[in-house]
Amino acid sequence: MSFGRVQSESDERVTNNVMRHEYRVLTEPEKIAMKVLKDKGLDLLEEIDSIVPTGRECSLAKTKVEEAIMWAVKGLTA
Repeated sequence: MSFGRVQSESDERVTNNVMRHEYRVLTEPEKIAMKVLKDKGLDLLEEIDSIVPTGRECSLAKTKVEEAIMWAVKGLTA
């Protein structure tokens, strides 16, 4: 099964998500907030990559950032 890419703030985001089959339509402020959260998460991931030596601790830190953003977005979009 192959899907194209869909922006996370798009109303079409259910297209490539096999787990959540229904979404509520987000308000424009919610879409902006989701993008802000994801952008800040990406900034932190890049900062970690630039200053923390590669290894288990770096990997765990990045995983925890990804998890935090996932839960924040899930809470926002629930």
